[in-house]
Amino acid sequence: MLALTRKKGESLIVNNNVEITVLEVRGDQVKIGIKAPKDVSIYRKEIYEQIQKENEEAMNADGLEALKNLLN
Repeated sequence: MLALTRKKGESLIVNNNVEITVLEVRGDQVKIGIKAPKDVSIYRKEIYEQIQKENEEAMNADGLEALKNLLN
């Protein structure tokens, strides 16, 4: 993991087209702003993990149903 130190108002660039800016620091919370192309999906990690879990469950359920259909 790359760890960088930034102050309020400072930014970093990811992959030449995503800019992450520190907007505010208040106690143990940091507010960030992200500028990215519309085709770049941005999720909080806990939301991303939930989406991945639901997608995996849906694939497993569809696969089971497909196997049942093959056997009938």
